[in-house]
Amino acid sequence: VQLQASGGGLVQPGGSLRLSCVASGSIVSIGTMGWYRQAPGKQRELVASIGSGSSTNYADSVKGRFTISRDNAKNTVYLQMNSLKPEDTAVYYCNARNVREQYVIGQHNYWGRGTLVTVSS
Repeated sequence: VQLQASGGGLVQPGGSLRLSCVASGSIVSIGTMGWYRQAPGKQRELVASIGSGSSTNYADSVKGRFTISRDNAKNTVYLQMNSLKPEDTAVYYCNARNVREQYVIGQHNYWGRGTLVTVSS
């Protein structure tokens, strides 16, 4: 299973970006999908997650500004980021947990390679 994230870039404070992450492979189902971020010199942190039933969870720092969604048919998770702030600058990683695959025993977790978001004037 591979996760391919896209949509990062340079944006001015107050601007918006939409991140996408597509999971590919012999996927039967995916449990929770999420977005994490890691700023320079800081630990990776959860930004938002969404369960298979579409329940969501957000970091306090992004509540009201970011919206996570998913398309199960496309094995894709999105992160709509509005009212961006310089402190949102980070590499954003997508994550898929409890992934069931054809011909594979058990469930596994996967990470994407990350996409850089820079918020600066």
